[in-house]
Amino acid sequence: MQAVKWGEYRLGDLFEVLSYKQRFDANKVTLVKTGGHPYIVRQGSDNGQKGFIDEDEVYLNDGNTISFGQDTATMFYQEQPYFTGDKIKILKPKLARFGKNNAQFFLATMRLSFSSFAWGNSSFSIKIIQNQKIHLPVTANDDIDFDFMESYIRELEVERVRNLKSYLSATGMSDYKLTEREEAALNAFDRLEWQEFNVKSLFGESTHGKRLKGDDRILGDLPFVTAGETNTGISAFISNDVEIFLANTTTIDMFGSAKYRNYNYGADDHVAVVHTEQLNKYAAIFVTTSCHKSAHNGQFNYGHNFYAKDADELNIMLPVSNGVPNYSVMQDVISAMHKLVIKDVVQYTEAKI
Repeated sequence: MQAVKWGEYRLGDLFEVLSYKQRFDANKVTLVKTGGHPYIVRQGSDNGQKGFIDEDEVYLNDGNTISFGQDTATMFYQEQPYFTGDKIKILKPKLARFGKNNAQFFLATMRLSFSSFAWGNSSFSIKIIQNQKIHLPVTANDDIDFDFMESYIRELEVERVRNLKSYLSATGMSDYKLTEREEAALNAFDRLEWQEFNVKSLFGESTHGKRLKGDDRILGDLPFVTAGETNTGISAFISNDVEIFLANTTTIDMFGSAKYRNYNYGADDHVAVVHTEQLNKYAAIFVTTSCHKSAHNGQFNYGHNFYAKDADELNIMLPVSNGVPNYSVMQDVISAMHKLVIKDVVQYTEAKI
């Protein structure tokens, strides 16, 4: 990369910047499980795809384009035709060779170019996007060097896939075959008996951390958990002298969002810690899911925060056997689901290798 020659390009010279053919309100569309086409919104995950919807195909945007969140600068390559939500612009290539083999290189330099804009900036008009400049590698003749971009992306992919395969093997996650118990747990899931339990009665009083301002955080190795979904709420890695919460516990942030933690960590005062550390890790993940379902329904927000005392009053639904939580079946269900997800990843890496 250090020896690469770079050229500056105006986006409007590389792409047509188009408005959506028809916007669909994310709060009103009906997502479908089969059929339909991808529905792209302004979210920053899952390639911007909220799901699939079945609408009149006359409103489909072309595939082999880039979807651009007009006020969030979220941008993704869309290989297939798709529908869009509000404020999505479509970048249609003027370059004959643009495609999935080089699109990620374009996206990387575009995101860098737009990184100085603040989230929520409503000024991403077609003209603003067209006039934004990006840098691309060029040949000795000052033509866009597609060969280099595609070669670089391939090398990165090979490196990442090999690292992933090594990680799966080292952690024992290459084994995705379900045991008899796991298969039985999945088959019997719809017939499970459920009962409501109070979190405090099961795991004792929930606790919380202490506020630690950003300026007071000392760089280190301990994950420090705050409220938020980005990076699962980890806002920093610190070496401050703070209370350390044990791995295999559950955090619930100020908005009621619960997350399982498989590592030791620190936390601020807006994060409640439910002490599930005595459970098997898969059972603890099941409990975390139940906590999230109970607490994250919109009842907690900036004006009404979730605190540790709320965790003590939280009631959750769990499968039971003879009136007590059936942690064994919880463990088997989550273990089975874990393997079903890993199966696709393992098969993907094997096919790529």
